[in-house]
Amino acid sequence: MRKLLLFFILITSQLYYSQSDCVSAMPVCGNSDISYTSDGPGLVDEDLMGCLSSDENHSTWYTFTVATSGTLTFVINPNVFATDYDFGVYGPNQTCGALSPPIRCNYDGSDGPTGLSLTLSPTGPSAVDTMSPYMDVIAGETYYLVIDNWDGSTNGFSLTWGGTATLTSAFNDPTLTPNPFITPGVPNATNPAQPNEILKCALPMSFDFTTLSAGILNGNPNFSVTYHDETNDAVTGNNPLTTAVVDGTTIYYYRLKYTDPTSPTNPINGCFVTGKFKFKQGNIVAKDATLKACNNNGAGTGTFNLTTADVFADATAIKKYYPTLADLNAGTNEITNFTAYVSAPKTIYVKVTSVEGCTDDSTITLSFHPVVVLTPAFLESCFIEGDITKASFDLTQANVTSQTGITKRFFISEANALAGTNEIIPANNYITSNTDVYVRVTNENGCFAITKINLKVLPPVKSSVLKDKTICFEDKTTLDAGGGFDGYEWSTGATTQSITGVGVGAYWVKLKTGKCFTLQQVNVYPSQQPVIASLDINNNTITVNASGGSAPYQYSLDGTNWQDSNVFTGLPRGENKIFLKDSYDCNPTEIQITVPNLVNAITPNGDNVNDEVDYSALAYKKNLVFTVYNRYGNKIYEADKIRNFKWNGTSGGKKIPTGTYWYTITWNENDKNSTPTKYDGWVLVKNRE
Repeated sequence: MRKLLLFFILITSQLYYSQSDCVSAMPVCGNSDISYTSDGPGLVDEDLMGCLSSDENHSTWYTFTVATSGTLTFVINPNVFATDYDFGVYGPNQTCGALSPPIRCNYDGSDGPTGLSLTLSPTGPSAVDTMSPYMDVIAGETYYLVIDNWDGSTNGFSLTWGGTATLTSAFNDPTLTPNPFITPGVPNATNPAQPNEILKCALPMSFDFTTLSAGILNGNPNFSVTYHDETNDAVTGNNPLTTAVVDGTTIYYYRLKYTDPTSPTNPINGCFVTGKFKFKQGNIVAKDATLKACNNNGAGTGTFNLTTADVFADATAIKKYYPTLADLNAGTNEITNFTAYVSAPKTIYVKVTSVEGCTDDSTITLSFHPVVVLTPAFLESCFIEGDITKASFDLTQANVTSQTGITKRFFISEANALAGTNEIIPANNYITSNTDVYVRVTNENGCFAITKINLKVLPPVKSSVLKDKTICFEDKTTLDAGGGFDGYEWSTGATTQSITGVGVGAYWVKLKTGKCFTLQQVNVYPSQQPVIASLDINNNTITVNASGGSAPYQYSLDGTNWQDSNVFTGLPRGENKIFLKDSYDCNPTEIQITVPNLVNAITPNGDNVNDEVDYSALAYKKNLVFTVYNRYGNKIYEADKIRNFKWNGTSGGKKIPTGTYWYTITWNENDKNSTPTKYDGWVLVKNRE
């Protein structure tokens, strides 16, 4: 009983839904255009309701689901203008067999386009002539559209969509279609709007359409492709072709359909697009081509990839390359290293064979890109202070070419430049001595040439006349750097060749030669003052012993009258002045000396008259010592501060024999140099026993 009830329900539901052709409605995907020619009212001659309730003629049902919310319009364009089309839109989200009257409907009797317009508001009239108001739709809503040809003609129509809303589709989702679908064949050479053409050597011929599928799908998964020779079959998917005899006049169609493998109820299941192509009889036509390569560094040969020559568009064709036409015709000396063929400019011959066996010959002209024209360059740079054999060079300033669109790289050797190794970085501050470097210049085509840059260090240029000077401390002098320089800058701020009125001190001058500056130091030294090293006084004669300064010396007793001799005679006893100057004639050295009183005889007999030699008057002198010697030069007595610089004719506490004795008096003068002074004399000692 339950089985009979279930069977009854199934039969009833099928009868119910069979009352409407919308159950077989064709899905519309992604606002795609559709062209279809109806041949009658479908399986069911039904009441379309609304403005279409009077009759059903040549009708076609479509269904679409909204992907993004917005406004939605469409235009039904008859293939022949004098055709009257009507339409009705049902929904949203209704069930076939239980549709409500259409929410948009147009049954105008005029010929030509009809549809929904953005210029008509949904709150206005339901139709103005052949156009009805646009719809505001929401993502996820599903609608049915019926298009009816009132005339009953078979001219057909095309359906185009507009507005801001979009319809669900697998064809505009990059995750589902990561690669573009590729229409087979090549565009028509004279009219690209015509279907692509697949060239065949002989037509008609038997052709397996499935051989095109992989190329059309281009790696996109979950899509299937069928082939048809009628427009309506391409839209419905009916009567697919597999292997058939094809000709050069029929237009063939391919139909791409998406199926979600994980969701049978996905709204985009059944979405399809169509494309068209045809076959063309005739041999293939290979094109002549030109390939360019680099004549790097004047090598005279370039490396060519022959496969990149555009001789034939079909990638499945077989190409063979030969050095001469005779070799091509004979099939000899085929070029096998065609992806890296090294050659001078010449002509290569290529034989192209399509997968159908069609052949044609063409030529590939091998030529060079414009060469990189270089000239050797010369760079000069100023020496580095502290390492005058080296300089810093900006290699980028070397004028090796006037060509634009180039890049430069610099290397220490030509071998490095050829290999592209050991590049000089940074190139704008290369520190080196006199040497050669090499520049590799590459143009926009990747071609390069190499040339040499000679680097010269500009050494310091010093003045040969500017020397250190020695002057009297109180004097001034002139420093002259000499001529021949491009500029001068002294430490005094002067910018002249020479500076005057210069005193003792350290100076410098920057000497400009060309673009370089040389810093030269110069010193003005004070002359060394001569000094009176010692004085020898013998009676009233003084011998002056000078040192230091610069000989010859001059001597004076008054600082006015000068003599070359260092001996003065006839000096008075007591204080005298000695003046000394050297060849620099600076302010003289001056000391004051004492000529002691002369004692030539004593009679040490105790009568208090002439009993002793007494030089205590010189006690104010520094380091004063009075020493007595016998005629053999032996010291017999020394009187210093303890003995009050006196001698009474004794030695070792005993009287000495009568006779002549010699003595010296030594001291240091009370001047800044503590001049050592020596006085020599003799004395007669008369001892009476």
